[in-house]
Amino acid sequence: MRNRSFFSWFELIASIVLIALGVFTFLNPSKALSSLVVLYGLFALLTGIVDIVMYVRMERFTGFGPALSLAAGILSVMSGIMLMVYPSAGKWVLSLLFPIWFIAHCISRLCHLSTLRLIAGRFTCYATLILNILGLILGIFMILRPRFAMISVGWIVALYLILLGCEGLVTALSKMGDR
Repeated sequence: MRNRSFFSWFELIASIVLIALGVFTFLNPSKALSSLVVLYGLFALLTGIVDIVMYVRMERFTGFGPALSLAAGILSVMSGIMLMVYPSAGKWVLSLLFPIWFIAHCISRLCHLSTLRLIAGRFTCYATLILNILGLILGIFMILRPRFAMISVGWIVALYLILLGCEGLVTALSKMGDR
């Protein structure tokens, strides 16, 4: 049995919760958006903290990836705090700020692909590539079609939460989680 690092266990638990939250949101989009905006804010906050921790761990490397990870982390933390402080504005925030968060988070993860491939292997690298390209497409689509995004934000957020949770599961169960 392999020993898992703390980061791997945290990523695994957060991924399972993200998938469960995504499935719940997919099944009840309107109810979920009105009653769980604070939880979305909490998970945006946690995702931002993970991105900032990734920046701190990777700051010794030069390039665009670590700085973008910090920016994505800050955007995630800001999104999370705003959702928790102003839950009544959650639907507006989801339709306006989340597409930017989707795009920043996906670009941040895509910038780490070369390091991820060395640490976790090809499968994890390709899975992360595919899932983050889908997240980029979702974010761009939400920006280009804001009216549609307002109507279908629950399903779009649900799909992205499931994709984000799947990516986290692949990362947590890969070689990257070994001690």
